Amino acid sequence: MRFGVTRRAPACVGGAVGIAGTIAALHYHRLGLTLAHYDARAHLVVARRVLDSLTPGWQQVGAVWLPLPHLLNLFPVQIDAWYRSGASGVAISIASMALAAGAIASLVQRTTGSIAGGVVAAALLMLNPDVLYLQSTPMTEPLLFGTTFLAVAVIARWATEVGPPEGPPPKNTEQHALRISTDGRGRRWPETAAAGWASIAAVLTRYEAWPIVASAIVLAFAVLLRRGWRLADALRAVRGLALWPMWAIAAFLVNSKVSVGAWFVSSGFFVAENPARGHPWLAWMQVWRGLGELSGAAIPWLACAAAVVIVAAFVRSRARAGAIVVLALAASAALPLYAYSQGHPIRLRYDVPLVAAASALIGAAVALLPRRLRGVAALAILALAGWSASPLDANAPVVVESQRDAANTAGRRAVTAYLAAHWDGQPIMMSMGSLGHYMQDMSRAGFRIRDFLHEGNGEIWKYAAGHPYPFAAWIVVEEKAEGGDVLYWQGKLDPGFFRGYERVAEGGNAALYRRKPADGSRRIEGAR
Repeated sequence: MRFGVTRRAPACVGGAVGIAGTIAALHYHRLGLTLAHYDARAHLVVARRVLDSLTPGWQQVGAVWLPLPHLLNLFPVQIDAWYRSGASGVAISIASMALAAGAIASLVQRTTGSIAGGVVAAALLMLNPDVLYLQSTPMTEPLLFGTTFLAVAVIARWATEVGPPEGPPPKNTEQHALRISTDGRGRRWPETAAAGWASIAAVLTRYEAWPIVASAIVLAFAVLLRRGWRLADALRAVRGLALWPMWAIAAFLVNSKVSVGAWFVSSGFFVAENPARGHPWLAWMQVWRGLGELSGAAIPWLACAAAVVIVAAFVRSRARAGAIVVLALAASAALPLYAYSQGHPIRLRYDVPLVAAASALIGAAVALLPRRLRGVAALAILALAGWSASPLDANAPVVVESQRDAANTAGRRAVTAYLAAHWDGQPIMMSMGSLGHYMQDMSRAGFRIRDFLHEGNGEIWKYAAGHPYPFAAWIVVEEKAEGGDVLYWQGKLDPGFFRGYERVAEGGNAALYRRKPADGSRRIEGAR
């Protein structure tokens, strides 16, 4: 006997979230905020450059960001209109949020027999203005939610349904027992494969997924033991499951080594200025405060209470033991905790995965409450969430944070205008690590990624970074953000770096240098 589980209810939850997400995306598009965050534009550039580059190829996927978001958008973003507007990236985000909602609804329904908790979790997600804004952009957090929620749901299903390797599964004496998927010979390949592929998708999306998937597998091990598996059998089962994401991570590390010469890129893209550097407790307090700022003061504490309810259900009921796997989503806190303790500046956006995790935990806990309390608890929680913040709040923390580059975007138009009027078709040297988002801005003036010489061009970039004159007719330098980019510092350290160039335009912290003719004469200026 098992809880009544249907696919229709989770699918309806996901569909409703997809419709709401589309409406929100249109709202933010009308406000001109779809590409406000510089990383939203930079993600489009990374996806586009695989084919649109001086040196096209798989190496252009890069080694700093994980590849799945860019591989999914690889072909759609080659369409100029979608690249300039970010439409294809937004579509992926909306679909990802619908997937996340459907996955958490399925997990809650499967482990508790109630769809109410899944509805609460999905509603909490979409009532949060920061989550709603990010799913209206080409940012990668929505895909993280979709893949990790799916992975956690499928791993929970695997842990609650897979049969032991030999003999019949242990009998479940509780009234609401979960069905154990077995044919008497311990076949579990379909369940393992589904959980494995979902885990691979998650760990290739964002780094927060690494601790989430690892935690989900550990919690799945606990579920197997709770169901009566022998220790050795449970260890072998989770070892087989863990190999799937481990091989995916290993492949990414090898690609990183081949692409940039390092197994893992963990530095060089921020200035360590956070006072929490070297102080893990202070870093944790920054994470906690960020969660409260994004979700309201009550939601973090409700999530903690929800975790207690979920653990209690695990201890009391074998049939509901699988619900504990949802706690793995809270492991997303590991990334901002580590980043802040390394000195990374505070970014409220890094707490948004915790907002999603809190929503899932609270929804699962509501479903575990006695039936007579679920409705009251659900209404009270949703009312509290709606009171804490308006879903389309234009002053929500992440919405405001995403516009930090707005003044520089406007200022760089002077550089773009000069290039548009005088560009001679020769390569423009620019650090993608610092100004990748500006390359996307320049697409509106007709520039393509192949017009730029950047770090992704490998050996050409390495030679040009030492002596640019033979390789680039133009150089654009970021002079202030994060202390200045690599070209700015090369010019500081090497007085001859800009020899043969003249500074012709500047704006938004960017400076444009133009190569002088070798004979010293001035080239006739012509319109592009």
